[in-house]
Amino acid sequence: MLAQIDHAENGLRAIGAGLGYGLAAIGPGVGIGIVVGNAITAMARQPESAGVARTTMFLGIAFTEALALIGFVVFILLLP
Repeated sequence: MLAQIDHAENGLRAIGAGLGYGLAAIGPGVGIGIVVGNAITAMARQPESAGVARTTMFLGIAFTEALALIGFVVFILLLP
């Protein structure tokens, strides 16, 4: 009986960690979409500044993606 409760508790922890990471990944996904969309708009409006906009876009993507990786690590650490 206690073994079944332990298995159920571990299963619920895994489901909670998966749901938490899924919710944590929504923000960076939306953020990357906004960064890339605005960078493409800036490059289309001023093609001469495409290099600067592209560099800024890649920095924005890197910082936004770091949030997703931090969320992934935090939820992995929450699992026993």
